[in-house]
Amino acid sequence: MTITHLKRGKSDADRATDDAAVRATVETTLADIAARGDAAVRELSQKFDGYARDSFLLTASEVEAAMQKVSARDMDDIRFAQDQIRRFAMAQRASITDIEVETLPGVILGHRTIPVQSVGCYVPGGKFPMVASAHMSVLTAAVAGVPRIVAAAPPVKGEPHPAIVAAMQLGGAHEIYVLGGMQAVGAMALGTQTLKPVDMLVGPGNAFVAEAKRQLYGRVGIDLFAGPTETMVIADDTVDAELCATDLLGQAEHGYNSPAVLLTTSRKLAEATLAEIDRLLKILPTAATAAVSWRDYGEVIVCDTHDEMLAMANDIASEHVQVMTDRDDWYLENMHSYGALFLGPRTNVANGDKVIGTNHTLPTKKAGRYTGGLWVGKFLKTHSYQRITTDAAAAMIGEYGSRLCMLEGFVGHAEQCNIRVRRYGGRNVAYGTAAE
Repeated sequence: MTITHLKRGKSDADRATDDAAVRATVETTLADIAARGDAAVRELSQKFDGYARDSFLLTASEVEAAMQKVSARDMDDIRFAQDQIRRFAMAQRASITDIEVETLPGVILGHRTIPVQSVGCYVPGGKFPMVASAHMSVLTAAVAGVPRIVAAAPPVKGEPHPAIVAAMQLGGAHEIYVLGGMQAVGAMALGTQTLKPVDMLVGPGNAFVAEAKRQLYGRVGIDLFAGPTETMVIADDTVDAELCATDLLGQAEHGYNSPAVLLTTSRKLAEATLAEIDRLLKILPTAATAAVSWRDYGEVIVCDTHDEMLAMANDIASEHVQVMTDRDDWYLENMHSYGALFLGPRTNVANGDKVIGTNHTLPTKKAGRYTGGLWVGKFLKTHSYQRITTDAAAAMIGEYGSRLCMLEGFVGHAEQCNIRVRRYGGRNVAYGTAAE
């Protein structure tokens, strides 16, 4: 077994130091928002975005004015993307059904799926205005039936970004705020004098937004830990270096800390991809960002076999995994830890990010080991219920329940069962003893 690292990124120790600094900043910021509400939010918005106003909530006329600035072509494209995302989300929703079963004569068990009652959807817009994130969060929440959808995105060039506002409005947002970063996430979760808190936070963001969601988890629900984007290309000699390099840099341009990993069984392809990346970085308009990300977080790993690549891929658990091999379906069947798979050279991560219909809010930092990405089911809660309809069932279940409660020493619990045995079974069971 031979695994060769032709290129490594920052060490785990260096990454941990970066994470610690982010953690401390976020903790202080959230405490300030909790203590001072709107005043803190306004100061933070001025500090980070150079933007402040009396109310960050857009009025209906301001929403309409922003949408008027979007070109007809862009509006058509937004609608097309939302049609694809809505179609897939509706199919997912249809697959989630309420159930009710009679497990024993007279014993009815069931569950209902109920939407979360209020959701805060964060849409990034710092380095790039992430119009697609509005589709992925706001629209999906609307399909799930969430009755209050709050959406927030930072200002771009000193004003609400027209296309983001349009996507939020068309997606079904009920409240739209021009607010970015930690202050947006904190305000939605903690509430302020003018913003009623939500029950759940969703959406991607930078390291500070992801950390804020982590610290707020428990106070509110979250979709998942969706921090800086990650991408992995799994390739063999069936594809070329240009395709691999393009797919790696296409995600590395997201930010200065976006991991991009090439896993391959071909050393020739690995070396050619490294050379192709150097060439593309000389002409890529976003090279100033992508080059730093590739330098600090890029990796090239050569394995002897597909089994080795599979094991490495499952261990890394990347957010996006582009598979271009002679056995793509084998990876689909055997991959278990990732955000989303993109199978074959005809597809790519950008399709999933923007238009194809699957959701682009996906787990990062190995969270793919225990959760999938954002989908309509994330906005739904499954609540169980029970009903006993006959005296015989009440007495029979009560006898079992009483004995099992006493096994654990819960006398009061046992009496809940015993009183049913006495009333519905005609048996005189003394308080504090198990029904026999």
